[in-house]
Amino acid sequence: MEHLKARAKELLKGFKGDRYAFGLGVLDKVGEFASEFGRSALVVANRADWFKHVVDPVVESLAKRGVKLAGDRIVPDAAPNAPREDVYRITTYVLQFKPDCLVAVGGGSTIDAVKAANVLANLGAYEPEIDPYFGTGQVSAALAKTGKRLLPMVAVQSAASSGAHLTKYSNVTDPVAGQKKLIVDEAIVPSRAVFDYAVTKTMPRGMTLDGAFDGIAHCIEVFFGIGPQQYELAREIAEVGIELAVANMEKVIEDPKNDEVREALGLATDLGGYAIMVGGTNGAHLTSFSLVDIASHGRACAVMNPYYTVFFAPAVEDQLRVVGEIYKRHSYISADLGRLSGRDLGVAVAEGMVNLSKKVGFPTTLAEIPGFTDEHIERAMAAAKDPQLDMKLKNMPVPLSASLVEEYMRPILLAAKTGDFGLIKNMKK
Repeated sequence: MEHLKARAKELLKGFKGDRYAFGLGVLDKVGEFASEFGRSALVVANRADWFKHVVDPVVESLAKRGVKLAGDRIVPDAAPNAPREDVYRITTYVLQFKPDCLVAVGGGSTIDAVKAANVLANLGAYEPEIDPYFGTGQVSAALAKTGKRLLPMVAVQSAASSGAHLTKYSNVTDPVAGQKKLIVDEAIVPSRAVFDYAVTKTMPRGMTLDGAFDGIAHCIEVFFGIGPQQYELAREIAEVGIELAVANMEKVIEDPKNDEVREALGLATDLGGYAIMVGGTNGAHLTSFSLVDIASHGRACAVMNPYYTVFFAPAVEDQLRVVGEIYKRHSYISADLGRLSGRDLGVAVAEGMVNLSKKVGFPTTLAEIPGFTDEHIERAMAAAKDPQLDMKLKNMPVPLSASLVEEYMRPILLAAKTGDFGLIKNMKK
């Protein structure tokens, strides 16, 4: 395991260099990073007692470096899935207190909300609503047109999960419609990031597993959809990231306070963040955006990825052998993968994914998720045809267009509802 951790650290250093402080006991770097940008920081964080072990060291680190809290307060964080109302609320604080930089302390939802609020606070005169920034490159286009700049941002991650502290993505949810949408833009990558893996020891079991599955999803989906130019890098990220997660998910259930296990999962999900800066996620992530009212993001991806794996199988045989061997090494696959190819290989790897989910008590079908109805399938079908989410279709190793969604995606969703891989149709070459 130590050799995997060493490879992970080397990859992350190559990715972020000195702009990212990660490991055990690194929270004190927040003040150093923030002081590079000025003397006041708008800190957005959960203010509950259970989170004081993260927030207090951050505030102390800022004070030590002469950085004061903008507005002399900590701004309340975002609810799960970064509801748009929280984005607008945080935007108001930015406009009122005019900080030199932003410090987002929390999981992916808080970091994503602050990214989006940064956009609205600085581009609001150009376009005050969030919707026009969904999609790819819209923020950069607006910055180029207006000559505006976003505020520097320090992302302090507290959950081994989305990798939001490292990436160009901001997921924002419309709770009324029950639909998540995505800003994809290099302009919103946090200027600096800090992740002290030790703080994740207080993460509840469900949240820990959600995060690990999200990291696996990032690595797998990018690896499946990657082009030849970035294949070797995506392969190394996936090999290391997936194995660190798969090897430690049962261990973290047994010993949630174990520093070594928490470090491994933190590195795994960070590599997931690296993966989605190399390539893009696709099927499972797209469907997960329509399940926000019933399932956490990682849980939704864990359910959906086996079914998309079967659909993609004929196009990703090399990737399946890499991923399959990881699951086999950890006893989630018993089949002789060397004797399998195409769809049969995909089914074997998908069954390995399902076995891991079962082992840690996760659902393996949509029907097992409390609150699921056929309306979620219809919502997912509609989202797949939304131009603002078109990048997810294009990222697939078997690219779909809106005209093909009904023929090929509906069977995937019906298979995920029932657990029947036989319902999935593979595209003919």
